[in-house]
Amino acid sequence: MIKILMHGCNGKMGRMITDIVKNDENAVISAGVDAYTAVPNDYPVFESLEKCDVDADVVIDFSNAGAVDGLLDYCMEKNLPVVLCTTGLSEEQLEKVKTASQQIAILKSANMSMGINLLLKLLAEAAKVLGPAGYDIELVERHHNQKVDAPSGTALALADSINEALDNKYTYVYDRSQVRKKREKDEIGISAVRGGTIVGDHEVIFAGTDEVIEFKHTAYSRSVFGKGAVEAAKFLAGQEAGMYDMGDVIHF
Repeated sequence: MIKILMHGCNGKMGRMITDIVKNDENAVISAGVDAYTAVPNDYPVFESLEKCDVDADVVIDFSNAGAVDGLLDYCMEKNLPVVLCTTGLSEEQLEKVKTASQQIAILKSANMSMGINLLLKLLAEAAKVLGPAGYDIELVERHHNQKVDAPSGTALALADSINEALDNKYTYVYDRSQVRKKREKDEIGISAVRGGTIVGDHEVIFAGTDEVIEFKHTAYSRSVFGKGAVEAAKFLAGQEAGMYDMGDVIHF
């Protein structure tokens, strides 16, 4: 039984992961950490890491960027692996993550969904066949109207997976409205749609002569990210120090 310390347990994702783990026979949340402790839980909740005195095998972090430095220090002190899901880290923090990975196991991915990470692998394989055959590659991503970045980090990760499989010879085109010319052969078009409450929708199109192959992933709720984080935690517990991502979790 893997014992999880849930960092940011009373946020939206923390609550979601709490519900997911309740139905997992191989994991349990032994403790949580959150500045807001008024929410009732089936496990002890501490307002800071320093006050947490409950043993754990791994940490899942869905907190905020301001709390990550202290989390990394705590995990290095306790020799705890951490699934790092908090986004918006500064360049300095990303460097600290790399440094910490020399001492502890850290898993960090652009997207925690199992489906998206399987798609990353499938796209790389498809690109090796369809790219040299002259298929045009386009990517369309759709998200809710509150998302401020475009394209999404996941869209870029999908494009990167394709590009890396093709020796990074493709360029990314985000807007064709300013230039009137035909599509270049070695480009990946990336389009962003923002509207309503769309959780996340990513479509990759390989368009050839008289033939179109499409790969699509749709997230209907944020629980897919929570489920991925739990699977990542079960994988990471007991691993040697180093940087990991969701590709290591999926056996392909």
